[in-house]
Amino acid sequence: MRLRIAENFRAVFYAPFYAIRGLGLAEREGLQVEWLASDTPGGTIEQVKRGAIDAQWGGPMRVLQDHDAPGSARLVCFAEVVWRDPFYVIGRKAAPGFQLKDLAALRLGIVSEVPTPWYCLRADLEDVGIDIPALRITNNLTMPQQLEALAAGKLDAVQLFEPYASRALADGNALLYAQSSRGPTAYTAFITSRDCAARNRDAFAALERATQAMLDWVAKEGPAELARVTAPFFADVPQELLRAAFERYQRAGLWTRTTKVSEAGFERLAYSLQKGGFITRRASYAQCVEEF
Repeated sequence: MRLRIAENFRAVFYAPFYAIRGLGLAEREGLQVEWLASDTPGGTIEQVKRGAIDAQWGGPMRVLQDHDAPGSARLVCFAEVVWRDPFYVIGRKAAPGFQLKDLAALRLGIVSEVPTPWYCLRADLEDVGIDIPALRITNNLTMPQQLEALAAGKLDAVQLFEPYASRALADGNALLYAQSSRGPTAYTAFITSRDCAARNRDAFAALERATQAMLDWVAKEGPAELARVTAPFFADVPQELLRAAFERYQRAGLWTRTTKVSEAGFERLAYSLQKGGFITRRASYAQCVEEF
Protein backbone atom coordinates (compact mmCIF):
# COMPACT_ATOMS: atom_id res chain seq x y z
CA MET A 1 0.00 0.00 0.00
CA ARG A 2 1.32 3.41 -0.98
CA LEU A 3 0.37 6.92 0.07
CA ARG A 4 1.61 10.43 -0.70
CA ILE A 5 1.22 12.60 2.40
CA ALA A 6 2.18 16.26 2.80
CA GLU A 7 2.98 18.17 5.95
CA ASN A 8 1.07 21.38 6.60
CA PHE A 9 4.17 23.40 7.50
CA ARG A 10 7.09 22.71 9.82
CA ALA A 11 5.94 23.33 13.39
CA VAL A 12 7.01 21.98 16.77
CA PHE A 13 3.49 21.08 17.86
CA TYR A 14 3.31 18.74 14.84
CA ALA A 15 6.18 16.67 16.28
CA PRO A 16 4.07 13.50 16.72
CA PHE A 17 3.52 13.35 12.96
CA TYR A 18 7.29 13.37 12.46
CA ALA A 19 7.58 10.65 15.09
CA ILE A 20 5.45 8.37 12.88
CA ARG A 21 8.12 8.81 10.26
CA GLY A 22 11.10 8.72 12.60
CA LEU A 23 9.95 5.50 14.27
CA GLY A 24 9.02 3.76 11.02
CA LEU A 25 5.49 3.09 12.29
CA ALA A 26 3.81 3.32 8.89
CA GLU A 27 6.15 0.68 7.49
CA ARG A 28 5.20 -1.65 10.34
CA GLU A 29 1.62 -1.45 9.07
CA GLY A 30 2.65 -2.34 5.52
CA LEU A 31 2.56 1.23 4.23
CA GLN A 32 5.03 2.90 1.91
CA VAL A 33 4.63 6.62 2.44
CA GLU A 34 6.14 9.40 0.39
CA TRP A 35 6.33 12.28 2.88
CA LEU A 36 6.11 15.66 1.13
CA ALA A 37 7.23 19.02 2.47
CA SER A 38 5.13 22.19 2.42
CA ASP A 39 6.41 25.62 3.38
CA THR A 40 3.03 27.36 3.36
CA PRO A 41 0.17 26.51 5.73
CA GLY A 42 -2.46 24.74 3.66
CA GLY A 43 -0.22 24.99 0.60
CA THR A 44 -1.07 21.50 -0.64
CA ILE A 45 -4.79 21.47 0.14
CA GLU A 46 -5.82 22.03 -3.48
CA GLN A 47 -3.69 19.06 -4.52
CA VAL A 48 -5.47 16.98 -1.89
CA LYS A 49 -8.83 18.06 -3.30
CA ARG A 50 -7.72 17.06 -6.81
CA GLY A 51 -6.31 13.73 -5.65
CA ALA A 52 -2.76 14.61 -6.69
CA ILE A 53 -1.78 14.04 -3.04
CA ASP A 54 -3.54 11.39 -0.96
CA ALA A 55 -3.58 13.35 2.30
CA GLN A 56 -1.98 16.08 4.32
CA TRP A 57 -2.12 16.83 8.00
CA GLY A 58 -3.54 20.14 9.10
CA GLY A 59 -6.42 21.85 10.78
CA PRO A 60 -9.99 20.57 10.44
CA MET A 61 -10.74 24.27 9.95
CA ARG A 62 -9.81 23.66 6.31
CA VAL A 63 -12.45 20.94 6.08
CA LEU A 64 -15.05 23.29 7.58
CA GLN A 65 -13.93 26.03 5.20
CA ASP A 66 -14.26 23.63 2.25
CA HIS A 67 -17.80 22.65 3.30
CA ASP A 68 -18.72 26.31 3.67
CA ALA A 69 -17.71 27.09 0.07
CA PRO A 70 -20.44 26.87 -2.61
CA GLY A 71 -20.38 23.58 -4.50
CA SER A 72 -17.47 22.12 -2.56
CA ALA A 73 -17.65 19.73 0.43
CA ARG A 74 -14.91 17.51 -0.98
CA LEU A 75 -12.71 17.20 2.11
CA VAL A 76 -12.90 15.02 5.22
CA CYS A 77 -10.57 14.55 8.19
CA PHE A 78 -9.54 11.56 10.26
CA ALA A 79 -6.97 10.41 12.83
CA GLU A 80 -6.77 13.37 15.21
CA VAL A 81 -3.42 14.10 16.87
CA VAL A 82 -3.55 17.68 18.22
CA TRP A 83 -6.80 18.20 20.11
CA ARG A 84 -6.02 21.34 22.07
CA ASP A 85 -4.88 24.79 20.98
CA PRO A 86 -1.04 25.04 21.01
CA PHE A 87 -0.81 28.83 21.28
CA TYR A 88 0.04 31.00 24.27
CA VAL A 89 -0.43 34.64 25.13
CA ILE A 90 2.88 35.90 26.51
CA GLY A 91 3.17 39.22 28.34
CA ARG A 92 6.12 41.50 29.06
CA LYS A 93 5.64 41.13 32.79
CA ALA A 94 3.96 38.81 35.25
CA ALA A 95 0.36 39.63 36.11
CA PRO A 96 -0.73 37.83 39.30
CA GLY A 97 -4.40 36.97 39.15
CA PHE A 98 -4.52 37.62 35.38
CA GLN A 99 -7.87 36.96 33.75
CA LEU A 100 -8.59 36.81 30.05
CA LYS A 101 -10.71 39.95 30.21
CA ASP A 102 -7.56 41.84 31.28
CA LEU A 103 -6.31 41.66 27.68
CA ALA A 104 -8.71 44.50 26.91
CA ALA A 105 -6.24 46.91 28.54
CA LEU A 106 -3.15 45.64 26.66
CA ARG A 107 -1.61 46.20 23.26
CA LEU A 108 -1.93 42.72 21.78
CA GLY A 109 -0.06 41.13 18.89
CA ILE A 110 -1.87 38.23 17.24
CA VAL A 111 -0.61 35.52 14.93
CA SER A 112 -0.53 36.49 11.26
CA GLU A 113 0.75 33.23 9.77
CA VAL A 114 -2.36 31.08 10.29
CA PRO A 115 -6.00 31.93 11.09
CA THR A 116 -7.17 29.37 13.67
CA PRO A 117 -5.36 30.65 16.79
CA TRP A 118 -6.85 34.11 16.50
CA TYR A 119 -10.38 32.80 15.87
CA CYS A 120 -10.10 30.58 18.93
CA LEU A 121 -8.74 33.40 21.10
CA ARG A 122 -11.29 35.82 19.70
CA ALA A 123 -14.15 33.49 20.66
CA ASP A 124 -12.72 33.12 24.16
CA LEU A 125 -12.46 36.91 24.50
CA GLU A 126 -16.01 37.47 23.27
CA ASP A 127 -17.26 34.80 25.64
CA VAL A 128 -15.91 36.82 28.60
CA GLY A 129 -17.52 39.99 27.31
CA ILE A 130 -14.66 41.77 25.54
CA ASP A 131 -15.55 44.16 22.72
CA ILE A 132 -13.30 42.90 19.92
CA PRO A 133 -13.35 46.08 17.76
CA ALA A 134 -12.18 48.07 20.79
CA LEU A 135 -9.04 45.98 21.26
CA ARG A 136 -5.64 47.45 20.37
CA ILE A 137 -4.52 44.66 18.05
CA THR A 138 -1.48 44.33 15.79
CA ASN A 139 -2.14 41.58 13.25
CA ASN A 140 0.57 41.94 10.61
CA LEU A 141 3.68 40.65 12.39
CA THR A 142 5.27 37.22 12.18
CA MET A 143 5.96 35.47 15.47
CA PRO A 144 9.68 36.44 15.44
CA GLN A 145 8.62 40.04 14.75
CA GLN A 146 6.13 39.87 17.60
CA LEU A 147 8.95 38.85 19.94
CA GLU A 148 10.99 41.84 18.78
CA ALA A 149 8.04 44.18 19.32
CA LEU A 150 7.49 42.74 22.80
CA ALA A 151 11.15 43.24 23.71
CA ALA A 152 11.06 46.81 22.37
CA GLY A 153 8.01 47.66 24.45
CA LYS A 154 5.82 48.22 21.38
CA LEU A 155 3.42 45.47 22.47
CA ASP A 156 2.30 44.36 25.92
CA ALA A 157 1.35 40.79 24.97
CA VAL A 158 1.80 38.52 21.98
CA GLN A 159 0.33 35.26 20.67
CA LEU A 160 2.93 32.54 20.06
CA PHE A 161 3.39 28.82 19.68
CA GLU A 162 6.46 26.77 20.54
CA PRO A 163 9.42 27.19 20.45
CA TYR A 164 8.81 30.96 20.41
CA ALA A 165 6.86 30.74 23.66
CA SER A 166 9.72 29.01 25.48
CA ARG A 167 12.21 31.51 24.03
CA ALA A 168 10.07 34.38 25.27
CA LEU A 169 9.77 32.87 28.75
CA ALA A 170 13.53 32.23 28.89
CA ASP A 171 14.01 35.95 28.19
CA GLY A 172 12.01 36.85 31.29
CA ASN A 173 8.55 37.35 29.85
CA ALA A 174 5.45 35.86 31.49
CA LEU A 175 2.82 33.33 30.48
CA LEU A 176 -0.57 35.04 30.68
CA TYR A 177 -2.89 32.55 28.98
CA ALA A 178 -2.53 29.05 27.57
CA GLN A 179 -5.09 28.57 24.81
CA SER A 180 -5.05 24.84 25.54
CA SER A 181 -7.03 25.70 28.66
CA ARG A 182 -10.11 26.40 26.50
CA GLY A 183 -10.57 22.63 26.37
CA PRO A 184 -10.82 20.18 23.47
CA THR A 185 -10.53 21.95 20.12
CA ALA A 186 -10.00 19.93 16.93
CA TYR A 187 -6.67 21.34 15.83
CA THR A 188 -4.79 18.84 13.67
CA ALA A 189 -5.73 15.62 11.90
CA PHE A 190 -5.13 14.04 8.52
CA ILE A 191 -7.17 15.55 5.68
CA THR A 192 -8.13 13.79 2.46
CA SER A 193 -10.80 13.99 -0.22
CA ARG A 194 -13.95 11.90 -0.18
CA ASP A 195 -12.89 10.20 -3.41
CA CYS A 196 -9.45 9.39 -2.07
CA ALA A 197 -10.95 8.07 1.16
CA ALA A 198 -13.10 5.66 -0.84
CA ARG A 199 -10.11 4.45 -2.89
CA ASN A 200 -7.68 4.06 0.00
CA ARG A 201 -9.69 2.73 2.91
CA ASP A 202 -7.23 -0.04 3.76
CA ALA A 203 -4.22 2.26 3.48
CA PHE A 204 -5.83 4.97 5.61
CA ALA A 205 -6.86 2.39 8.19
CA ALA A 206 -3.21 1.33 8.36
CA LEU A 207 -2.15 4.98 8.70
CA GLU A 208 -4.62 5.41 11.54
CA ARG A 209 -3.17 2.36 13.32
CA ALA A 210 0.33 3.78 12.90
CA THR A 211 -0.89 7.09 14.32
CA GLN A 212 -2.41 5.37 17.34
CA ALA A 213 0.86 3.49 17.91
CA MET A 214 2.66 6.83 17.84
CA LEU A 215 0.25 8.38 20.38
CA ASP A 216 0.79 5.39 22.68
CA TRP A 217 4.56 5.76 22.27
CA VAL A 218 4.52 9.50 23.06
CA ALA A 219 2.43 8.92 26.18
CA LYS A 220 4.80 6.21 27.37
CA GLU A 221 8.21 7.63 26.42
CA GLY A 222 7.60 11.31 27.08
CA PRO A 223 9.08 14.64 25.91
CA ALA A 224 12.76 13.68 26.08
CA GLU A 225 12.38 10.76 23.69
CA LEU A 226 10.08 12.75 21.43
CA ALA A 227 12.75 15.45 21.24
CA ARG A 228 15.44 12.89 20.45
CA VAL A 229 13.46 11.17 17.69
CA THR A 230 12.22 14.34 16.02
CA ALA A 231 15.35 16.49 16.43
CA PRO A 232 16.39 15.99 12.76
CA PHE A 233 13.17 17.70 11.69
CA PHE A 234 13.90 20.76 13.85
CA ALA A 235 17.59 21.33 13.20
CA ASP A 236 17.32 25.04 14.06
CA VAL A 237 15.86 24.41 17.53
CA PRO A 238 18.35 23.56 20.31
CA GLN A 239 17.63 20.20 21.91
CA GLU A 240 17.13 21.72 25.36
CA LEU A 241 14.59 24.21 24.00
CA LEU A 242 12.82 21.49 22.02
CA ARG A 243 12.50 19.34 25.11
CA ALA A 244 11.16 22.27 27.16
CA ALA A 245 8.57 22.95 24.47
CA PHE A 246 7.44 19.32 24.43
CA GLU A 247 7.26 19.21 28.22
CA ARG A 248 5.00 22.26 28.23
CA TYR A 249 2.80 20.78 25.53
CA GLN A 250 2.55 17.42 27.26
CA ARG A 251 1.55 19.07 30.55
CA ALA A 252 -1.15 20.91 28.61
CA GLY A 253 -2.51 17.64 27.24
CA LEU A 254 -2.00 18.95 23.71
CA TRP A 255 -1.81 15.56 22.03
CA THR A 256 -4.78 13.26 22.21
CA ARG A 257 -4.65 9.65 23.40
CA THR A 258 -6.96 8.29 20.72
CA THR A 259 -7.16 8.93 16.98
CA LYS A 260 -10.95 9.31 17.01
CA VAL A 261 -11.69 12.96 16.23
CA SER A 262 -13.25 14.49 19.33
CA GLU A 263 -16.82 15.54 18.57
CA ALA A 264 -16.75 18.08 21.39
CA GLY A 265 -13.46 19.45 20.06
CA PHE A 266 -14.83 19.64 16.53
CA GLU A 267 -17.91 21.53 17.69
CA ARG A 268 -15.77 23.93 19.73
CA LEU A 269 -13.65 24.68 16.67
CA ALA A 270 -16.68 25.14 14.43
CA TYR A 271 -18.28 27.46 16.99
CA SER A 272 -15.13 29.60 17.17
CA LEU A 273 -14.75 29.86 13.40
CA GLN A 274 -18.38 30.77 12.84
CA LYS A 275 -18.47 33.25 15.73
CA GLY A 276 -15.52 35.12 14.22
CA GLY A 277 -16.93 35.08 10.68
CA PHE A 278 -14.38 32.69 9.17
CA ILE A 279 -17.25 30.44 8.07
CA THR A 280 -20.92 31.31 7.65
CA ARG A 281 -22.34 27.79 7.93
CA ARG A 282 -21.27 25.01 10.30
CA ALA A 283 -21.11 21.63 8.60
CA SER A 284 -21.79 18.73 10.94
CA TYR A 285 -19.29 16.37 12.49
CA ALA A 286 -20.74 13.52 10.43
CA GLN A 287 -20.24 15.47 7.19
CA CYS A 288 -16.61 16.34 7.93
CA VAL A 289 -15.16 13.35 9.79
CA GLU A 290 -14.33 9.96 8.25
CA GLU A 291 -13.70 6.76 10.15
CA PHE A 292 -11.65 3.82 8.85
